[in-house]
Amino acid sequence: MSRKELLQRLGQMIITLLGVTFLTFGLTYIAPGDPVEMILEVGDTIVPPEVIEQTRHELGLDQPFLVQYLNWLVGLLHGDMGLSYSAKMPVIDRMMLGAPGTILLTVTATLMMLIVSVPLGILMAVKRNTFIDYIARFFSFLGVSMPSFWVGLLMLYFFGLKLGLFPIAGGEVTADRMVLPAATLAIVMISKFTRQVRTEILEEISKDYVTGALARGIPMNKILWHHVLPNACLPLVTLFGTYIGWLLGGVAVVEMVFSWPGLGAMAVRAIMMRDYPLLMGFVLWIAILYMVINLLIDISYYYLNPRLRKGGRE
Repeated sequence: MSRKELLQRLGQMIITLLGVTFLTFGLTYIAPGDPVEMILEVGDTIVPPEVIEQTRHELGLDQPFLVQYLNWLVGLLHGDMGLSYSAKMPVIDRMMLGAPGTILLTVTATLMMLIVSVPLGILMAVKRNTFIDYIARFFSFLGVSMPSFWVGLLMLYFFGLKLGLFPIAGGEVTADRMVLPAATLAIVMISKFTRQVRTEILEEISKDYVTGALARGIPMNKILWHHVLPNACLPLVTLFGTYIGWLLGGVAVVEMVFSWPGLGAMAVRAIMMRDYPLLMGFVLWIAILYMVINLLIDISYYYLNPRLRKGGRE
């Protein structure tokens, strides 16, 4: 990717970010419910209207929409995303508290997926239409069909409640509490990624260069690892990047099921508490994350595909 193309992509990213933040800010502005009432009214406590109006004025919520958005945007450019209503701390600090849990969960689930799905997908392709292929395809189809929250509940019931191998309660980031949510995410990703690996390997195996290499007496294992797998990895990079973005964004349902202190659970609570500054920070994180990942995928294509480096087209 040339410097000009990179600058064009960065310009597009900035325009997209402005559009995303403007749209999200507008949706929070017209959303039903008053965040000030959520902050002040606890239990059956009745807050006087003048206190509500004073708090709304202090938070700047009595100003017009464009004024609120521009104030938030100016603060963002200075590194200030506002104050979380529910956590009573800067949005950046609150997100930093949830980031370690999400990053740790992402790394663990991704490693589980790669360790299982790549060898299994290759085996399914090599043993096409055999008993191994049928069994693996059945379980992968089963994994794709089950929603992640259902898999998580099953994991909690059998491995947490019945067998007592892992804790089912708590709100801290520990190794034993990480196993079940990471395995839940890995099961869902393995089911999809394995099928994709099988499809790409089968497509490469059927090409003429593999037939010619076999005719020259080159072992199939060498062909797979030195030729087939590198050529098949380009479409897999896109899917892999999508999974990374999905995980780093905080898989809200799984984090809520396991009471995992991550960004996804934080975002759900922010919606429930009408914590709009925290929700805006989360949306901004997601937008930046996916755009950066897409940019890295395009750059990786440039280095993985020699034809792109030579100016060719696929």
